[in-house]
Amino acid sequence: MPTKRSLVKVYLLGIITLGIYFIYWYVKTKNEMNELGAKIPTAWLLIIPIANIYWMYRYAEGFAKITKKESTVLWFLLFIIIPIIVPAIVQSELNKLSK
Repeated sequence: MPTKRSLVKVYLLGIITLGIYFIYWYVKTKNEMNELGAKIPTAWLLIIPIANIYWMYRYAEGFAKITKKESTVLWFLLFIIIPIIVPAIVQSELNKLSK
């Protein structure tokens, strides 16, 4: 079951830690989505150039699967073009699933 997190807290911690919390958040949400049936690979790929693009695609694919959203490619492009909105979108959807 996904952990319910405050969006304000996610962004504040991300800013205070100069982005390190965002990496931690990606790892935690990846694990939660994998528990729900997604197949997102290891988060070590997130910090490797070029491999992080593949990882982000698989993350978007996992997000689309567990939230039953249609287009993985659309989510991937949105996540790549405007990465600052990823925590807001993903966490709000995970919060809905956590009840």
